[in-house]
Amino acid sequence: MSSDSLSVFIWWFTIFLIGLSFYPLTKIIFARFIDKGYIFAKVLGIFFLSYVAWLAGMFHILPFTQLNLILILLALLALNIFIYYKKEKIPKIDLRSPAFFFFLLEEFLFLVTLAFWSYVRAHEPSIRGLEKFMDFGFVESILHAKFFPPLDMWLTKSPDYTGGFFINYYYFGHLVTAVLTKLSGIASIVTYNLAIAVLFAFTFTLSFSLGINLIFFLLKSTYYKLQATNYKLILIGGFLAAFLVALAGNLHTIYSFTTGYPNDNPVPFWQLPVGFNPQTYWYPNATRFIPFTIHEFPIYSFVVADLHGHVSDIPFVLLTLALLLNLLLRTSVSLPYLALLGLITAVMYMTNAVDGLIYLILTGLTILYLNWHKTKNLAKTIVGSGSASLFLLFFFLVGNLPFSLNFKPFGTGIGVLCAPSPLLGLKIGPFLFEEGKCQKSALYQLSLLWGFFYFNFISFLLLVLIPRIKQKIANSHFQLTTPDIFVILTTIVSTLLLIFPEFIYIKDIYPAHYRANTMFKLGYQAFMMLGLNSAYIFFRIKLLSKSIKNMVYFVIFSFLFFLVAIYPNFAINSYYGELKTYYGLDGLQWMKREYLDDYKAVVWLRKNIVSQPVILEANGDSYTDYARVSANTGLPTVIGWPVHEWLWRGSYDEAGKRIPEVQTLYESEDLGETQRLLQKYNISYVFLGTLEHQKYTNLDETKWENLGKKVFESGNTKIYKVSLF
Repeated sequence: MSSDSLSVFIWWFTIFLIGLSFYPLTKIIFARFIDKGYIFAKVLGIFFLSYVAWLAGMFHILPFTQLNLILILLALLALNIFIYYKKEKIPKIDLRSPAFFFFLLEEFLFLVTLAFWSYVRAHEPSIRGLEKFMDFGFVESILHAKFFPPLDMWLTKSPDYTGGFFINYYYFGHLVTAVLTKLSGIASIVTYNLAIAVLFAFTFTLSFSLGINLIFFLLKSTYYKLQATNYKLILIGGFLAAFLVALAGNLHTIYSFTTGYPNDNPVPFWQLPVGFNPQTYWYPNATRFIPFTIHEFPIYSFVVADLHGHVSDIPFVLLTLALLLNLLLRTSVSLPYLALLGLITAVMYMTNAVDGLIYLILTGLTILYLNWHKTKNLAKTIVGSGSASLFLLFFFLVGNLPFSLNFKPFGTGIGVLCAPSPLLGLKIGPFLFEEGKCQKSALYQLSLLWGFFYFNFISFLLLVLIPRIKQKIANSHFQLTTPDIFVILTTIVSTLLLIFPEFIYIKDIYPAHYRANTMFKLGYQAFMMLGLNSAYIFFRIKLLSKSIKNMVYFVIFSFLFFLVAIYPNFAINSYYGELKTYYGLDGLQWMKREYLDDYKAVVWLRKNIVSQPVILEANGDSYTDYARVSANTGLPTVIGWPVHEWLWRGSYDEAGKRIPEVQTLYESEDLGETQRLLQKYNISYVFLGTLEHQKYTNLDETKWENLGKKVFESGNTKIYKVSLF
């Protein structure tokens, strides 16, 4: 456990130094915030460090090494100091200011939440199951890369395939983990779990910062001077926002008070016998409640610990929301500010594509509001918003251009649900009208998934907004507060994100779950925005004069909050065995337990192979232990998980061709054919392990003695280095 504690400390300290380097710029950007945006300095620093390192790698300017990362960080630190000196001249630190208090508090919260989730992960640290092989394989491939784009570890180069052999997926979040891994010097089998832990810490503390600032600006607009009691409200508001975004679930937990229902066959809760049965409640059902769909939220992601783009993107999402809140406070947008927003949304696109587009739209909507609020003139609003949006789009497109030039989108169109009969089978532009695609969500299911948030927003409309509109009619000087506008804009976008999957879906390779990814990606963003808004609305209503209506709101809020608040108890205890057995943060322990000889071979490869030569291993179905060697070393193989390649490439053709060729390599007695395939795929190493012996029953091991040299052996597991002529 002491080695884990040291790893957590080094990981925290690495990120602390990055944040400290970018605090000067952050303080200038978020000068109006009560905490001066302190915690966002870490994200801003990671963003710029990773982006510059990526650009340097893409243009073959600097290799991806620890030394070069340090040099880039030092250069960025110098730039921060220069900008701050030009703007502020002499730094001022007031140890008695609220900002300094929040610096200390946010850093403390960041360290505590990082340590807490590291401790949780240490009770089941396995980099195995769900998407972990894919995610870790991406990180490993990036760590092995000298320049970018990184190699696809599951589809190596072939002279017969012109479709590309680089990662054809949104990998920037994995790159961020690789950057922090190289910079910290900690082994990647540990940093995978630390990356999950730091994402939890970021989600909690960034949401906390947004929460305190929303309440702070509300109070500033309400009171001439803040009192000590106001600061207590600000703190409580921050913690509520942090909890709702990072830890809360949805109202599905009401089923824990019933006998439950069979998986994939939900029944309305009022039709089930009542009774508290926590042992029968299966926490993933809250994310698969609507049949054939996915509707995850952050705490579920942290529990299952897939380092996927939708999770890696959370810090950038919350940074963008902070920038948009700050933009509303500025009341006008400058070109540098547009450039920053454009670059961040570009990085979001490279991390989780839909997010970049969502926050481009939200940014455009914010700019539209600001122009209308400023001019109250339709023509001027259109011209001002249009020109600003064009600049925003320009920076977005230029920012992700090196990525896009090496990326082939795998979405094949936009499907229309329940298409009219005359249009079935047609494709009009990007729109597909497919037969049999008419899934709809039941109202009671949507209510359980999103009812907590919309109860709060409807209460906001009834208790705050509508009475204020009536006031405005009587008093033309009345205006909504800036946080009110922020809540309205983000709720409008969130509502659209939840409505879209009821009418359209992005076409992918999944026939029955055709709207699953669409609902998943859109709903995930809605959850975070609505979580922040609900925390704000609670205090917005609390500041109103006491009334029966307000009391009814607080009673209902308390009941609904209880339901969303108990979700992490079910999820954490279920996945992590009630936190009874501490294993540590080494993510490869599972392999040591179940495939000891293979584990030793993988460790040998990780220690002795520096570059990315091709290794032959058995391929297999997604979400199995096949492709474990390439996933845990970053070494490219002929074909790893074929269905994943089908998803990434938009076609099964290339993966389908390679499967029998791998079998031929393992089982054929024809040395000539074996050599031909070895040369075709430029294979340097051949892995003969547990799964290879299981899958290829006619495996001819003796031929490898003739074709290469045995460089590793443990039990029945061997690695051969082959010579190509």
